[in-house]
Amino acid sequence: MDYVSALVPPVVMAVFFIGVIRVIVKTQGGANKAKEDAVVDAALARTEGVRQEPAKTDG
Repeated sequence: MDYVSALVPPVVMAVFFIGVIRVIVKTQGGANKAKEDAVVDAALARTEGVRQEPAKTDG
Protein backbone atom coordinates (compact mmCIF):
# COMPACT_ATOMS: atom_id res chain seq x y z
CA MET A 1 0.00 0.00 0.00
CA ASP A 2 3.00 2.32 0.30
CA TYR A 3 3.31 2.42 -3.49
CA VAL A 4 -0.29 3.67 -3.78
CA SER A 5 0.33 6.53 -1.36
CA ALA A 6 3.56 7.33 -3.22
CA LEU A 7 1.82 7.46 -6.61
CA VAL A 8 -1.28 9.46 -5.66
CA PRO A 9 0.32 12.95 -5.40
CA PRO A 10 2.08 12.80 -8.81
CA VAL A 11 -1.08 11.50 -10.46
CA VAL A 12 -3.19 14.25 -8.91
CA MET A 13 -0.67 16.89 -9.99
CA ALA A 14 -0.56 15.48 -13.52
CA VAL A 15 -4.35 15.59 -13.82
CA PHE A 16 -4.40 19.16 -12.50
CA PHE A 17 -1.63 20.18 -14.92
CA ILE A 18 -3.47 18.67 -17.89
CA GLY A 19 -6.61 20.55 -16.82
CA VAL A 20 -4.75 23.86 -16.61
CA ILE A 21 -3.22 23.35 -20.06
CA ARG A 22 -6.64 22.53 -21.54
CA VAL A 23 -8.14 25.71 -20.06
CA ILE A 24 -5.27 27.81 -21.42
CA VAL A 25 -5.63 26.31 -24.89
CA LYS A 26 -9.42 26.72 -24.94
CA THR A 27 -9.30 30.38 -23.90
CA GLN A 28 -6.92 31.38 -26.68
CA GLY A 29 -8.42 33.07 -29.70
CA GLY A 30 -12.02 33.94 -30.52
CA ALA A 31 -13.90 36.68 -28.70
CA ASN A 32 -11.56 36.46 -25.73
CA LYS A 33 -8.59 37.28 -27.94
CA ALA A 34 -10.21 40.49 -29.16
CA LYS A 35 -11.02 41.58 -25.60
CA GLU A 36 -7.53 40.77 -24.34
CA ASP A 37 -5.93 42.61 -27.26
CA ALA A 38 -8.08 45.67 -26.57
CA VAL A 39 -7.07 45.69 -22.90
CA VAL A 40 -3.38 45.41 -23.78
CA ASP A 41 -3.66 48.15 -26.42
CA ALA A 42 -5.37 50.47 -23.93
CA ALA A 43 -2.70 49.82 -21.30
CA LEU A 44 0.08 50.49 -23.79
CA ALA A 45 -1.58 53.70 -24.96
CA ARG A 46 -1.88 54.88 -21.34
CA THR A 47 1.78 54.18 -20.59
CA GLU A 48 2.93 55.88 -23.79
CA GLY A 49 0.75 58.89 -22.99
CA VAL A 50 2.21 59.15 -19.51
CA ARG A 51 5.74 58.96 -20.91
CA GLN A 52 5.11 61.66 -23.52
CA GLU A 53 3.32 64.21 -21.32
CA PRO A 54 6.32 65.14 -19.09
CA ALA A 55 8.56 65.47 -22.16
CA LYS A 56 6.17 68.03 -23.68
CA THR A 57 5.95 70.17 -20.52
CA ASP A 58 9.75 70.39 -20.10
CA GLY A 59 10.45 71.89 -23.52
